[in-house]
Parts: sequence; C-alpha cells; structure tokens
Amino acid sequence: MGAAQNGTIENRLARIAGQVSGIQKMVADGRYCVDVLNQIAAVRSALDAAGVELLCRHLETCVIGNERDTPHEQACNQSPDDLMMEVRTVLRNFLK
Repeated sequence: MGAAQNGTIENRLARIAGQVSGIQKMVADGRYCVDVLNQIAAVRSALDAAGVELLCRHLETCVIGNERDTPHEQACNQSPDDLMMEVRTVLRNFLK
C-alpha cells in the first residue's frame, strides 16, 4: 500500500478514534443512552467502511497485483490459491 493510501486509512482511523473518545465523554457526562448508542452505531459503520477500503486495497495490491511489486512480503510468498483462501478467511471473520 502506498504512502498516500496509508494516509487515507490512518486519517479514517484517527477520526474513528476521535469518535470513540467522544463516546467515552458522553458516557462520563451521563448522556442519554440512545444518543450514545447512535454514536456507537456510527463508529461501527465507520469501522466497516475502513475495513472495506483496506480489503479492496489488499485485493488490488497483494492479491491481483501479487505478480508485480507488492510491498508486503507475506503476500509475495503465497500462491494465488493461498491468497484467495486468505481472503475467504478474512471475509468470514470481517462479516461476523
């Protein structure tokens, strides 16, 4: 994954961390439970979106782009069948 792509994921995760911090403050302040739950749902949605973005980049760079220069040694050492098995496992865990 390139530096710009890392930056995008890092920015998303920083925003999510800020949201989680905000939820902690809401709980500490005794905010209405439904408001807190709505914010938790927003964080879960943001995490899902970040996960999908990361999975797409993994497919582009490590699975499809495995024949080319991938920055990840772990992907270089795997066969296409092994990479697809890995994707299946990751998807199964991600979608739980």
